Amino acid sequence: QIQLMEFGGGSVQAGGSLRLSCQVSGTNDRLTQMAWFRQAPGKEREGVASSYSGGASTYYLPAVKGRFTLSQDNANNALYLVMTNLKPEDTAMYYCAAARNLVARPLLTGQYTYWGQGTQVTVSS
Repeated sequence: QIQLMEFGGGSVQAGGSLRLSCQVSGTNDRLTQMAWFRQAPGKEREGVASSYSGGASTYYLPAVKGRFTLSQDNANNALYLVMTNLKPEDTAMYYCAAARNLVARPLLTGQYTYWGQGTQVTVSS
């Protein structure tokens, strides 16, 4: 059974940085499309960043482009998100997601089969 587990959330002040990690277990296959999503209270879940095939193609939500960096460790079946210059509006539960194959719309929730339980990121002003 494939499982995704997120690490690295926490509370920081505006302008600070965090590094989120997502570890895949239960398979030796590389999950081709991996992504980070987030959901703030009262809002819909939104795609933050997605990578296909180990970073060959990477997509970012415009609001985080230039501040967040997505990377994959294929050898360890892991996904990372380095978040810098954090803003209060980045406060949300962050979820790791994965699909076995290339998806047509990388930042849409319905494209992904596997999800983690989430890790909370809180940014104070």
